[in-house]
Amino acid sequence: MGVCRGRMELRLGQPLYPSMVAELPDPPKTIYVRGDPTALNASCISIIGSRKATPYGLAVAEMAAHVAAESNLVVVSGGALGCDQAAGRAALEAGGRHVVVFGSGADVVYPRGAEDLVERTLSQAGAVISIEPWGAQPRKYTFPKRNRVIAALSKALFVTEAGLPSGTISTAESALGLGREVLSIPGSILSPESKGTNYLISEGATCITDEESLEVAISRIYGTLRCQRGAAPGLIGLNETESLVLDALIANPMRIDQVSAMLKKDVATTLKFLGALSVRGLVETLFDGRFAPTKIALHARSRLGHNMGSMKT
Repeated sequence: MGVCRGRMELRLGQPLYPSMVAELPDPPKTIYVRGDPTALNASCISIIGSRKATPYGLAVAEMAAHVAAESNLVVVSGGALGCDQAAGRAALEAGGRHVVVFGSGADVVYPRGAEDLVERTLSQAGAVISIEPWGAQPRKYTFPKRNRVIAALSKALFVTEAGLPSGTISTAESALGLGREVLSIPGSILSPESKGTNYLISEGATCITDEESLEVAISRIYGTLRCQRGAAPGLIGLNETESLVLDALIANPMRIDQVSAMLKKDVATTLKFLGALSVRGLVETLFDGRFAPTKIALHARSRLGHNMGSMKT
């Protein structure tokens, strides 16, 4: 093992080289590491998804990372914009550990917006790794190689959102080829960013429908239980109409005319109604003008459903 200015180079066959990566048909001869190399041989779960994430995808990534961290799993991601970064930050916020696998050199932060994520990952006993040499700049051909490592590092790969085709789907295919379990979240058939996850489920991926089903899957795959959690935020004070609209937007973001038709109200009244939900942090406008629930609303609804489910006898 070579060490240079606090950076480590793990050679294939050496003790700290991650045993899961060694299972690749053509494993990388060297893994370049910043941070704690022991994170690479811990129980890991890879959480990845679309760079063009919707609020739904971001909320799912954060939920999954929280559950994983509270189950004592190391969260692995590619550090990309969107779902990857959301998962990494959520794992760290939950007190967990995070491993970032870069398509650039481990000392070249890409994308640049990931600097804070990298620093916090390193400060919480995580690691930033790459199979590219120190100083290597990101190139198109480096990311498929990076994706193989993300798939290999973990017993399970959790896919939050993905288009078709996409790097996320290629990572899932690599995971399946290695005999890893792929977990996937279903989404609207009208959402381009859910086409990939719905496809994976149709091809046999484990369908994760809520927090409880994720906990069950993690317990089965890793033999670990989730630690006790604090109280979850709730959706307090929603009337029947507000709750109905929020549930409809969770199912599928809608244009103003669609919400107006559902409420049987004019556009001006509907805009005022949605504006009130927006002020409360429950609804936001997507780039294409559709209205969608915020991450806060999605997390609250998810936790509410989980808590009600746990009360059943």
